[in-house]
Amino acid sequence: MYIHLGGDVLIKRNIIVAIIDLELEKLGKTNQTFLENMKIHHKKIRYLCKKGREKTMIVTNNDLFFSPISSITLFKRSFMDIGNNSFELGIEVK
Repeated sequence: MYIHLGGDVLIKRNIIVAIIDLELEKLGKTNQTFLENMKIHHKKIRYLCKKGREKTMIVTNNDLFFSPISSITLFKRSFMDIGNNSFELGIEVK
C-alpha cells in the first residue's frame, strides 16, 4: 500500500521508519543532530512544501521527507485498509 505524503509524492508504507511531529518540537536539538547526520551520509532530503511550513518529518531507509500534512493524518493513512475503511491494527483512535 502507498501513502500520499504531499505534493506528488507517494511511498510504500512498509519503508517508513518514523513519522515525527514537528509541530510539537520545531526541529529540536535531537532532530537537528539527526538532520545533520542525514546530510553527512548523503541521504536524500526532500521538502514537499516551502521551508518553514512543514508539519511532519518522515524517515525512510534511504530518504527524509518534510511534509505539510499533519503526523496524525499520515499515521491514520499508514494504518488504513483502503478496501473497507477500517484500521488494520484493531485499535480505536479518538
